[in-house]
Amino acid sequence: MGDLDGRVALVTGAGQGIGAACARALAAAGARVICSDLTAPDDLAAEVGGLALAQDVTDEGDWENAMAFAQREAGGLDILVNNAGLFLMKPLTQTSLADWRRVHSVNVEGVFLGCRAAIPLLAERAGKWGGGTSIINLSSIAGLVGSAGAVCYNASKGAVRLLTKGLAMELAAAGVRVNSVHPGVIDTAMGDEVVAGFSGAAGIGDNEARSLLAARHPLGRMGQPGNIADAVVFLASDRAAFMTGSEVVVDGGFTAN
Repeated sequence: MGDLDGRVALVTGAGQGIGAACARALAAAGARVICSDLTAPDDLAAEVGGLALAQDVTDEGDWENAMAFAQREAGGLDILVNNAGLFLMKPLTQTSLADWRRVHSVNVEGVFLGCRAAIPLLAERAGKWGGGTSIINLSSIAGLVGSAGAVCYNASKGAVRLLTKGLAMELAAAGVRVNSVHPGVIDTAMGDEVVAGFSGAAGIGDNEARSLLAARHPLGRMGQPGNIADAVVFLASDRAAFMTGSEVVVDGGFTAN
């Protein structure tokens, strides 16, 4: 028996990295997982015994379709993982308005649209579980501390952090818990973008940049997608029944340094 037996989860950005790890971990814990990405991740859905969905998280209509899909194909929704995101490494003076809007459309508006669309389905099923239903928003350590050259990304992830806390207050009485997860630098394609951005800003090679970034985590290494997925499964389960509005930092000690 898994902690999430009988529950339905939707994971955005499930095609790779943290999103794929979350889909696998949620399925291993017993959930039926809807794997969402711009291109439907059919192979992953087949691997985890779930469902694949093509979805643009910045499109309001796609969110309406996603909720109808969850209701029709899985009977409802118990867990929403807003994982889809973009990274940008540019000094603010070189950041165009188009850059700003592109990052915020995915990182902030995508989370807003997802939460808003899912609330009716989550509230409807909250009474089925001791810990209610759950929204888990992927923020970042960049939503907690500043990063020179990544102001746009900082702003977007900081917005996710406070959106999470405000919504947790709104939904507590409905039995819907809302929490955020704040990864450090994780060994994914986006992690490679962070390395490349740091490398370019510092004028050093990617290998040296990767080593320096790993060393900035007191545990001495970059994180793995599964480290984040484990936190997501915990927050989705009844073991986190008394947690809402919380920020779970999984960063190898980066922000404690």
